[in-house]
Amino acid sequence: MDVLTLGNAMVDVLALVSDEELTGLGLEKNVWGLLDAEQAQRLYAAMPAGVEVSGGSAANTAIGVASLGGSSQYIGKVNDDQLGEVFVHDLRSTGVAYDTPVAKGGAPTGRCLIFVTPDAHRTMRPFLGAAHELTVDDVREDAVASAQVTYAEGFWDAECARDAFRKALEIAHGAGRKAALSLSDVVCVNNFHVDFMGVLEAGQIDILFGNEAELLALFPDTALEAAVERVRGLCPVVVVTRSEHGSIVVAGDETHEVAAAPVDEVVDTTGAGDLFAAGFLFGLTHGEPLARCAELGSLCAAEVISHVGARPQCRLADLVASS
Repeated sequence: MDVLTLGNAMVDVLALVSDEELTGLGLEKNVWGLLDAEQAQRLYAAMPAGVEVSGGSAANTAIGVASLGGSSQYIGKVNDDQLGEVFVHDLRSTGVAYDTPVAKGGAPTGRCLIFVTPDAHRTMRPFLGAAHELTVDDVREDAVASAQVTYAEGFWDAECARDAFRKALEIAHGAGRKAALSLSDVVCVNNFHVDFMGVLEAGQIDILFGNEAELLALFPDTALEAAVERVRGLCPVVVVTRSEHGSIVVAGDETHEVAAAPVDEVVDTTGAGDLFAAGFLFGLTHGEPLARCAELGSLCAAEVISHVGARPQCRLADLVASS
């Protein structure tokens, strides 16, 4: 297996809204915040019709790797309900291996309500539901040990999920494999700063992904250059994405600045970081140099921000072949 990812299994619900509509729904642009079941139902009923598709950050990355022609597996929890059934069928149809046992009873399958404004920014309100029921028992040692890279997202809200993520990282290193972490969101960095710094300082992370804002949240009161130098000493490979300014990859004494791939029109930035990670990890597991890995990540991110939704609308392997 090239890449195994694990995280919160969600059904993404995306709708295009104006800034006025977003304010009318009581939402602050670009701010991420968890919903309870009642809030999720109320907000879902109020939002315009949109696109519904299986997702979640780590699942999006697994889908991207498969679309590139790589092999990927996903670990995440859904309920034995209608949305869970849709999630399982939809994810497997992309070529991603998925065999996490579904939850029987308990919270319903999680969903993430995503509001995309005309400037292509997205405001996310997730209801985690059954995703919170992922446990260490769902992390199979043989699956993790067989993957070149195990990649965990940074939405570590449930203690049982945090334990599952840590177990996966430990198995990966015990098997001589690599472990990767996405910082995922500034809110995640603020909420789990101690956890993230703990695994970094313990040497449990080989590849760290984060955008510029997330890295600055990890090292508050620093400028970008200083933050890059601080994280350089904590992790063998660090990838910092900077939207239209491209990306920075640091590894030991190496520093690579890679330009962003061109995009005719930015429609929706949902999934940009997830698909960048997919391209980068695909390149890494297929022997590409770090700068080329970042170029592949940029190509994948450019494709996904050119339309609504975090799922590629073309076969990424063909896109890369024609680039």
